Amino acid sequence: MRTKLLCGLIAAVLTLPAMADKPAFSVNGQAVSQARVDAMVQQLQQQGQQDSPQLRAMVRDQLVLTELLRQEAQKKGLDKSAEYKSEMDAYAARLLANFYVRDWMRANPVSDAQLRAEYDKLVAQLARKEYSARHILVENEADARKILEDLKKGKAFTAIAKEVSKDTGSKDKGGELGWAPAEAYVKEFSEALTKLTPGQVTANPVKTQFGWHIIQLVDARTQQGPSFDELKPQLAQRIQGAQLDAYLSKLKQQAKVE
Repeated sequence: MRTKLLCGLIAAVLTLPAMADKPAFSVNGQAVSQARVDAMVQQLQQQGQQDSPQLRAMVRDQLVLTELLRQEAQKKGLDKSAEYKSEMDAYAARLLANFYVRDWMRANPVSDAQLRAEYDKLVAQLARKEYSARHILVENEADARKILEDLKKGKAFTAIAKEVSKDTGSKDKGGELGWAPAEAYVKEFSEALTKLTPGQVTANPVKTQFGWHIIQLVDARTQQGPSFDELKPQLAQRIQGAQLDAYLSKLKQQAKVE
């Protein structure tokens, strides 16, 4: 854990912009800037921690320790070693590359038109129709046709379902199946259901592997996905990520690598 904190601290310090630093405190006469403190706090906030006196006390402790270790390393001349210089060169290259990527992303923002187009495409994929249905299940066609006759005479669908339906899951609810997409039902049932308009009952019994059904469509609706504002951050990230990938791919194709 301590190693991770120290590595993170190095990253925070090296990513600071060049500016006149206001001292926050000193260690053995060596000033530690307020900018270094703020950078470490910001990095921890990005990891989900809240700014607080306790957090800043921890940051101060880590910076004191880091500065002490830096001073000890300099006394031993480690900052002049080939290994240190090699690692710093590699880190500096990665850091500069990251700075360039951030600069490119600022210069190539995602437009509202792009966001809207991506949102519309996603909503079209997510939108699905759902049906609220009732049914009465019986064992044979003759019984099913008798139910249709009773319905024509004005008998309530729910009352018949409670009396004769063989579907124990919906019988006591008057045949109510609740909201579900058509795909939730077997093929014959879903095909008959989707042809109905709200309030309509199938003109003929529908045969499935379970028996014979009389189906009534109660209502239908299109299930909508999240709002544009809810998805906007993720959409912007997705679009800009795709744009960046395309740019990096083009950059690599144009490069002369030997």
